[in-house]
Amino acid sequence: MNLDSMHPVAGVYLGTTAAKIKKSGAEDLLVVAFHPGSRTAATFTQNAFCAAPVVLAKQHLASQATEALIINSGNANAGTGEQGLADAKQSCQWVASELGIALEAVLPFSTGVIGENLPMEKLALGVPNAIANQAVTGWDAAAKAIMTTDTCAKKLSRQFEIDGHLVTLNGIAKGSGMIHPNMATMLGFAATDAKISQECLDQALKSAVAVSFNRITVDGDTSTNDACTLTATQLADMPEITDMDSEAYQCFYQALEAMMIELAQMIVRDGEGATKFVSVIVEKGATAEECLKVAHAVALSPLVKTALFASDPNWGRILAAVGRSGLVDFDINALQIYLGTVLLVENGGRADSYTEAAGQAVMNEADITIRIVLNRGEVSETVWTTDFSYDYVRINAEYRS
Repeated sequence: MNLDSMHPVAGVYLGTTAAKIKKSGAEDLLVVAFHPGSRTAATFTQNAFCAAPVVLAKQHLASQATEALIINSGNANAGTGEQGLADAKQSCQWVASELGIALEAVLPFSTGVIGENLPMEKLALGVPNAIANQAVTGWDAAAKAIMTTDTCAKKLSRQFEIDGHLVTLNGIAKGSGMIHPNMATMLGFAATDAKISQECLDQALKSAVAVSFNRITVDGDTSTNDACTLTATQLADMPEITDMDSEAYQCFYQALEAMMIELAQMIVRDGEGATKFVSVIVEKGATAEECLKVAHAVALSPLVKTALFASDPNWGRILAAVGRSGLVDFDINALQIYLGTVLLVENGGRADSYTEAAGQAVMNEADITIRIVLNRGEVSETVWTTDFSYDYVRINAEYRS
């Protein structure tokens, strides 16, 4: 997506500033304001040590219509106890006071180093500066301000028609490491001008997250701060979507799902130190659960991931990962494993047609597909992941320095 091609979403105003939370001095604070009457859906991390802003955002979402977001990068405000909750609440209060809205109408989000208190004196100065910079054209700056170890901004903009009415849908996300979402993405924010009921909005986000951000993994670590929101400003010239069985809902959902999947894949492609983008496809399983169990066993295997980095067609590592995935009554003789279009395994061992040269040709590519055919049913699932490189270790070893 071209940096200048994000369409404005009516009723969404984004402002950023450099509050000096990040050591680099880059912009690190984003405040988003929504037109009154907007509706917001959200999903949050399942990590038991969920960050203070996650705790507060859940409370505020349940008690009041959302009219603003405050997002900082460079500090996660996680593992900070009661002080962290007080700081998150204070940051919301500053936004509420500046915008003239209720405290509970502000949702807070943070990303960065865990275990350090927010630099409140910096936020106190940063909030009015960010709000002063608000504009409907602030999407590009917003995508950059939420980055941590990301090497590029992740943003998409879509315009499409629902029953002849033009609808705009935008999304930004951040994430590069500590990526194994268990409900959402590291941080993701989407907005649309669509006129849609709260029930339909909640279901659309839940369904889209399930097949996008919940299908990616870089390192198997579920963050304390994962969150994803979807806000509809209700300002499009269209009838309200109230029926999940309607063509209008399906049209909206398909656009949302496609955008979320592309954003999720951007996160994987920007995985810390990643040199490979890997699709792990499990086919002909009995259930979605068992397909995902096998896919994650392969996608999370350090031995598979290091072989991918080395471009080494060591198919035995894939076979071993599938074997330890925990499938019940697993018939290994029915299993087939492909690397790209190359058949690696069948009848319980190496395929007679396999050659090292064919496997090597696939492993030399930057985009690789591992396809596992269980032959136990008709269900298929896909997980996207990366390799493990020297740079992954370096980036995380130097993260706080």
